Amino acid sequence: MKGRHEVKHYISLADYYELRARLRAVLRPDPHAGADGQYLIRSLYFDNADDRALQEKLDGIKNRDKYRIRYYNRDTSFIQLEKKSKRENLCVKKSAPVTAGEAQAIVDGDIEWMEESDHELIRELHRAMMEDGMKPRTIVDYQRDPFIYDPGNVRITLDHDIRTGISGTDFLDPDCITIPIAEDVIILEVKWDNFLPDIVRDVVQVPNRRASAFSKYAACRVYDF
Repeated sequence: MKGRHEVKHYISLADYYELRARLRAVLRPDPHAGADGQYLIRSLYFDNADDRALQEKLDGIKNRDKYRIRYYNRDTSFIQLEKKSKRENLCVKKSAPVTAGEAQAIVDGDIEWMEESDHELIRELHRAMMEDGMKPRTIVDYQRDPFIYDPGNVRITLDHDIRTGISGTDFLDPDCITIPIAEDVIILEVKWDNFLPDIVRDVVQVPNRRASAFSKYAACRVYDF
């Protein structure tokens, strides 16, 4: 599977409003965004008893994998299991659909059915859960402003209002409690295939901001320690 480039930057609230205005003038909004140009993402991340995924991220390991289940705008009719892999400077993502019932079964530890799934990724997660002790660890919520630029298959997102479920894993419960990780944490993400067009490179420039290795999952696990 072809990898994509991905760069992240911390930005300020003032940066956010300025960038959003510039992006709206040059790029088109993601068609899945609502009338306000945003959507809510809720993810359930997995890790093993040794917190390997978390530790590899904190240690800056270049080749690493993470599993998550995700849905949007509280709509549980479309849920995806995803595996995101980092290979040197490229990111690769695999996905498989799961039903709300299947997602709840995974949360509840009812996983025997996964071994016989038609989807290879579901079978792979089952092996990781059985052999490596992989299990649901925390909920991550955030609002996203997504933008698209077709040349280069560019996708730019502004993620904010990042919230953690701490150790909660019942991510299908619309009333589950989440709390903000910190005030005004906003992340600019720029993703592209083979090239990043100059017009996009120019529009996302923010003075005195450098690429970071920010991880929403790692930030949302801080309350576990």
